[in-house]
Amino acid sequence: MQEEFYSNGKLLLSGEYAILDGALGLAIPTKYGQSLVVKTSDAPLIRWKSLNPDGNVWFTTDFSINLHEITNCTDADVARTLQKLLREAKRQNPNFLSGDTGFEVESHLGFPRNWGLGSSSTLINNIAQWANVDAYKLLWNAFGGSGYDIACAQHPSPITYQLKNGHPIVKLVNFDPVFKDSLFFVHLNQKQSSKAAIAAYRNRSFNTAKLVEEISAITQKMLHAGSLEAFAGLIEKHEFLLSEILGIGPVKTHLFPDYPGTIKSLGAWGGDFVLVVDTTGFIDYFNKKGFYTIVRFSEMSL
Repeated sequence: MQEEFYSNGKLLLSGEYAILDGALGLAIPTKYGQSLVVKTSDAPLIRWKSLNPDGNVWFTTDFSINLHEITNCTDADVARTLQKLLREAKRQNPNFLSGDTGFEVESHLGFPRNWGLGSSSTLINNIAQWANVDAYKLLWNAFGGSGYDIACAQHPSPITYQLKNGHPIVKLVNFDPVFKDSLFFVHLNQKQSSKAAIAAYRNRSFNTAKLVEEISAITQKMLHAGSLEAFAGLIEKHEFLLSEILGIGPVKTHLFPDYPGTIKSLGAWGGDFVLVVDTTGFIDYFNKKGFYTIVRFSEMSL
C-alpha cells in the first residue's frame, strides 16, 4: 500500500514576530512545497529517506517501529528531531505505528533547504496527515511557533492569520494586487534560525498590545492598497516599527542602503527572502551584490 501527502511552503508578508502575540499577519502559500510518500513494508522498521529538489538524497535513517531506536542515520540531530515529531504524533494518536507493519518513507522537497519556505512546517503537516493528528498541536507540542506556516501548508491561496486565545483564525483572502509584477522576492543566501529569532524577540521589553494593534492595522491596509506607492509606504512603516522593537536596523540599511526602492524583511530578520519593490535595473543591482535568487511574486504565490 502507498500513500502520498503534500503541503505548501510559506512566506509571511506582514506580522513577523508580532504574530506570536496575536497580531494579524498576511501570508502566502507558495508554489514550492514538500511531499511525503509512505509505502508499507515487511521489515519492522521505519526506513526514512529525504531528497532535495534535484532528487539527491540528503538524509537517511532507520527507526525501530516503536521509535525507541535510531540506526543507520546520516545526521544524528536531524534523526532525533524526526524521532521527536513521530513520537508526538503517536502520543496524539496511539493507533499510529501501533502494529508490526514497517514503512518506507520518502520526503521530497520542492525547494532548496536554505530558502526558508518551510522545510519543517511542510514536513510537520505531512506527518500530521499521515498520522491523522492535528498539525497545529504537532507543531506546538514539538517546537512551538505561531502556526501560520501550518495554515499556509493547508490552504491554496493567500491568507490572514491571527492567534486569538491560543486558537488559529485563518481567513482566505484575495491578495492579487494590480502591481504584483513589481513585487519580487530576493534570497539573502543564508537561512535564519526562527527559534533564535523568537528568543531574541521575547527578551525585548516593549508595549506588546500597541505593537499588535499597529501591525494588524498595517496588514489590513496592505490587503486593500490600491497602488504600488501606497503598498511600499506600508511595508516601510512595518520595517520601522519592527526595527525599533528588535533593536536591529532594517535589512535595507544593512545590506542595500543605495537601493532606490523599498525592501522588507520576511520572517526571521537577517536571512531567507526579502520582499523587493521593483525599480528600473533592480535585477542587475542585486546580481552585482551577489544575490542571484530572485523570484517574481506571481511565480512564488499560489
